[in-house]
Amino acid sequence: MKRCVLVLFVLAALLAASTAFAAPANPVLRVITWAGYAPQELLDKFTAETGYNVEITLSNNEEMISKLRATRGGGFDLAQPSQDRISSVVEQYRIYQPIDYSRINEEQIDPSLLNAVKKNTLVDGKSYAVPHVYGTEGLVINRAKAPDVKDFKDLLDPKYAGRVSYRLKRPTLIGMGFSLGYDPFSLYGKPEEYQKFLDEMEKVLIAGKPSVKTYWDNGDQLLQLLRSGEVWAASAWEQAGWKLHGENPDIDYLAPASGALAWVDTFAIPARSENLEGAYAYINFMLRPENAAFFTNRETYGTASKEAVNFLDPEIKANFTRGLPPEVLAKINWYPTVPAGIEEMEGRTLDKVKAAR
Repeated sequence: MKRCVLVLFVLAALLAASTAFAAPANPVLRVITWAGYAPQELLDKFTAETGYNVEITLSNNEEMISKLRATRGGGFDLAQPSQDRISSVVEQYRIYQPIDYSRINEEQIDPSLLNAVKKNTLVDGKSYAVPHVYGTEGLVINRAKAPDVKDFKDLLDPKYAGRVSYRLKRPTLIGMGFSLGYDPFSLYGKPEEYQKFLDEMEKVLIAGKPSVKTYWDNGDQLLQLLRSGEVWAASAWEQAGWKLHGENPDIDYLAPASGALAWVDTFAIPARSENLEGAYAYINFMLRPENAAFFTNRETYGTASKEAVNFLDPEIKANFTRGLPPEVLAKINWYPTVPAGIEEMEGRTLDKVKAAR
């Protein structure tokens, strides 16, 4: 009887030790992210699988930088800044730490997107982010009315006079530049050369003003212009094109021949993260194809998870398969960090275009 009691005691002790070993050393994961990026269903699933309880703080790029600067990279275990808000912030404030890619399941990430983010977040030979979510700006075309529009520069074609719309914002300058054979991003660190580029874009856009019906300011305005047939071709986001495609099959999103423009929101680890195990587990979990597809089905933004397309709702899958297949992603021009002073230079050029008669 004593032997039996002893055996039971030993088994209980081993079970308790095993359970204690399996439990996370730090059961709380603090994540600062954008609205919609952490669906409760996925958080519950992550907790059930890993034992980590996730505390979400909703934020934006400016607030992330501010909060992490105030704590010198503390207070959160994982953040989700845009890729163009990382390298300069690391150089100035050191609020993020390099990513240990050996702990990332790179096999489930689109390689062109992963390489772009590694390159654009490089500081002193180390990269600081993993891609998560992206969105693009290209063309929304009424194919029945403007079948020859293939690139940003085609928006200036005189045969579409009065039937074109785009924003007087940076993407128009950049997109038009790429379509005319420039590489604007390569000039970011060369202010004099970038100003010469802007001077050329000023001339091009002023000369092309007769093609412009109006410069759109908000998404609802753009949708109505295309719905009504007042505008046949515009620069716009993929969500606008796909929404209109559902209403009118003649209208659709098209990635320009010179490459769509795209932003990326990432995973970055604060310098004083207290839960690295949980942070890397969360990144890999969110990029698992079925989990990434859950997000995209709900929010319709693209995901860096390369196999997520196989888990998308049929209509959403058709949109990505048609508009943003792998060969299109490979040609995308991803926004890098914007150096100080560039925005002011661009603003002056856009003001001149707007004021020109």
